Amino acid sequence: MMAIGVLTSGGDAPGMNAAIRALVRSAVYENKEVLGIRNGYTGIFNEDAMNMDLSSVADIIHKGGTILGTSRSEKMRTEEGLIEAKKHLDAMNIEHLVVIGGDGSMHGALALSKLGQSVITIPATIDNDLGYQHGSIGFYTAIETILDAIGKIRDTSSAHKRANIVEVMGRRCGDLALYAGIAGGAESVILPEVDFDFDGVKKKMLAGKLRGKRHHIILLTEDKLSAYALAKDLEEATGIETRVTVLGYVQRGGIPTGADRINASRLGAEAVAYCRGEKKSLALGLVHGELKAMDLEEALAVEKTFDRDMYHLLDKISI
Repeated sequence: MMAIGVLTSGGDAPGMNAAIRALVRSAVYENKEVLGIRNGYTGIFNEDAMNMDLSSVADIIHKGGTILGTSRSEKMRTEEGLIEAKKHLDAMNIEHLVVIGGDGSMHGALALSKLGQSVITIPATIDNDLGYQHGSIGFYTAIETILDAIGKIRDTSSAHKRANIVEVMGRRCGDLALYAGIAGGAESVILPEVDFDFDGVKKKMLAGKLRGKRHHIILLTEDKLSAYALAKDLEEATGIETRVTVLGYVQRGGIPTGADRINASRLGAEAVAYCRGEKKSLALGLVHGELKAMDLEEALAVEKTFDRDMYHLLDKISI
């Protein structure tokens, strides 16, 4: 009997387990066999897979991380490795492979599809850096994690009359900092998509101090610039003690929000609906709340656009 294979790859994201659960339960409902591949693409090379049933996915919808484990595989970057992976998938009788992950994971799936493997991808990355869809699995939970940290940092910063630079994940995509900045009432947000304005941040800090404000929260997207060097420069320029908090991997963990659980459940179930008939190369996603399926190669070619309207809103309300 041909099976549906499912794996989680790359960085983990809260809600991956909800997607796995919905996929397995939908498959059981349709009398389809599911093989869960452990530890991402690495598990393909080891043929490290387990049969999944209702018991396999009991009590996981609320858990962060991924019960299947995840990794990054260098072998998937080579032609020889891809050919080997396809042979192992055939040996495991996997007809359709569902890949839950981000940009790198999806490129691996695309490469396999060009060797004849049917693949369906589900977007799961806290960075929300996939241009073809809105709100990847894990994004909303990561925002809540950042908001929780901002609230606590604001309390201690206010007690000591300090500024605090909070470094968040995202790298080339500033969505985490942008959306958390709006929701968390940050005074300044530094994004990869916008030229950094040191004087603008300095003026906001001094203006706040002048009107009696006891804190100043600055959100910084990782890799834009050095948080510690910026803190030193701002403290020298304003006379306001400035500390740094790097949130790091705490943003990937935690109980997924209701929004991420619902989105993941919809996408997991939808993947099974496409595991019928002819071979496919599809990217699933939510676009303005609606489920969409696109050709995988076309989806990966969609450039991520920066939401200028949201940035203007932030600029307006953070004065």
